[in-house]
Amino acid sequence: MSFDLSVWAMHDGATPEDVRAAVRQCHEGRHGERYPDPRVVAFYRAITASYPDRPAHQGTPWEVSPLHAAADHVALNLVPTCEDQVLLDIERLAGEYDLMLFDPQDGSVYPPPSRLAR
Repeated sequence: MSFDLSVWAMHDGATPEDVRAAVRQCHEGRHGERYPDPRVVAFYRAITASYPDRPAHQGTPWEVSPLHAAADHVALNLVPTCEDQVLLDIERLAGEYDLMLFDPQDGSVYPPPSRLAR
């Protein structure tokens, strides 16, 4: 069974419930027409520079590849044996690019550290 995470580009002041609502819309196949958020693009480029998702091959942390990338989020399906460093890198990059992290295993939402300091 994979371990799943997603990172979300949300407006300032977004709440965990705003993220959960966006996740529900994604699962329903509703992705608004908009340009990709530069934060999501930068995160995707950074994480796949360290852990390529194309072409799909053994030895990557991805259970599903290529990664699901939309205008406002990236979904990350990780293999159960994923190294802790991959999770630390995801968390670090989410903070670096001001993205909220969603854990669907328990519905937790983690705002980037920059938002916690406000």
